Amino acid sequence: MTARKWSIAGQLFALQALVVTLLVGAGAVGAALLARADAREAARDEVLAVAETVARSPEVSAALRSPDPAATLQPYAESVRVATGTNFVVVMAPNRTRYSHPDPAQIGQPFIGEIGPALAGHPYTVVNTGTLGESVRAVVPVRGPDGTVTGLVSVGITTESINRKLLGRAPVLLAVTVVVLVLAGLSSWLLSRRLRRQTHGLGPAQMTRMYEYYDAVLHSVGEGLMVVDADGRIALVNDEGRRLLGLDPDAPLVDRPVTGLGLPPALVELVGAGRPAHDELILTRQRSLVANQRPTELGNRVRGTVLTLRDHTELRALSSELDSVRGLTEALRSQAHEAANRLHTMLTLVELGRIDEAVRLATEELALAQRLTDEVVGAIAEPALAALLLGKSAQAAERGVELTVDPDSRLHVGALPTTDLLTVVGNLVDNALEAVAAAAPPRRVRVRVTESDGEVLVEVGDSGPGLPPEQVADAFRRGWSTKRPGRGLGLALVGQVIARHGGRYEVAVAPEGGSVFRIRLPIGART
Repeated sequence: MTARKWSIAGQLFALQALVVTLLVGAGAVGAALLARADAREAARDEVLAVAETVARSPEVSAALRSPDPAATLQPYAESVRVATGTNFVVVMAPNRTRYSHPDPAQIGQPFIGEIGPALAGHPYTVVNTGTLGESVRAVVPVRGPDGTVTGLVSVGITTESINRKLLGRAPVLLAVTVVVLVLAGLSSWLLSRRLRRQTHGLGPAQMTRMYEYYDAVLHSVGEGLMVVDADGRIALVNDEGRRLLGLDPDAPLVDRPVTGLGLPPALVELVGAGRPAHDELILTRQRSLVANQRPTELGNRVRGTVLTLRDHTELRALSSELDSVRGLTEALRSQAHEAANRLHTMLTLVELGRIDEAVRLATEELALAQRLTDEVVGAIAEPALAALLLGKSAQAAERGVELTVDPDSRLHVGALPTTDLLTVVGNLVDNALEAVAAAAPPRRVRVRVTESDGEVLVEVGDSGPGLPPEQVADAFRRGWSTKRPGRGLGLALVGQVIARHGGRYEVAVAPEGGSVFRIRLPIGART
């Protein structure tokens, strides 16, 4: 396996093993050098102590004044050497002549090495090479009764002896080194094993490529993406998700709870529940979003959820317009059928010679349609809203409902965005038509749109059964309906417009016994 294909865990293990081996090796060498220095220092102390002890011995001082010092000093020095474990104990005259030596042949020969400081009366230690090889030696003066230097004592330990003692400790040092290496290697292996599980055995190049692709996808994907962990905290939000949810593009969101970001309650509930969702509608202040959510699992354990968001604001608007057009088409089809019947009736009256009755029937129908058009167009200058109300009037007539526009209605062009006006008025009228559908005749719906004091008032009343006060707040929530759960959307869209403009609403009892919805939207206050 080449180095480029090594996983991060494998490379980390190899690097740790190399570093630990170098550190332990350097530590072992350092320990050996330190032990060697300590051994030499201990040897200096030892030879100096033995030399001073021998130099202060009365027997040595007396032997140096005798006619044959070697006869007494040689056996004494050898006994001391054997007892102390040193390599040589040499007693000499101030002129370097040896009186003792481990090698008897060296007795009477001159001592090899420096003795100047000792002759001056100062004990000292030095590393020097003599007849036994390199050694750590001490030279101490022997003083007579009058204080003069009458002789010298040199005690030494060879470097070879010191090294043999160090080699005797080598197995312990080696064993400690091996144990440290094994423990360090085991720790590195356990760490690399854990890292391998966490990185799924990927190498640096693979992880770099994965990050680059991941980052590119997150910033270029056309859907909003939010990843939430099992504790309800955000692990990831892409740029499109921030835009769709109205979040600050530069705000740090990672590891923040979903509940503290001011997100729509429906979205917070969906993420908090962690349940799967497919094309579920979420309404924000400005958008209609379709949400899909899937739990993420790893090793049969739920690690969180992945939420995707698609913007369906324009699609919902087009769908609403299509529904209005479809309803208007149905109404026009019915009116065309009714007009054909009336035309056939008028033709029959003409054929029967009853011209006056035919003319009266035609003018009455035309006057009724023209009066309704004049009322709506005269009150509502906004053409799209006027057309919507005319279409709703036709739908109401088809359903047997009397829809009237309050003569006090007044609205100029541009007071509010046209799409928002159509959303509010269209959904409120549709809601009213559904409310009176099952009511007893007469079925009435009244619409009033006025502009005053810097706000637009939209008021829609009906003669239906009315809306209980405890259900008013729920009525503006997505999915609420008096018919069946999950069906209601119109009033939720109205609530979205109210929130976007900073408006307000109220629901009261209509004079006909039904409900009156009053929506107040500030002019020019859209956010």
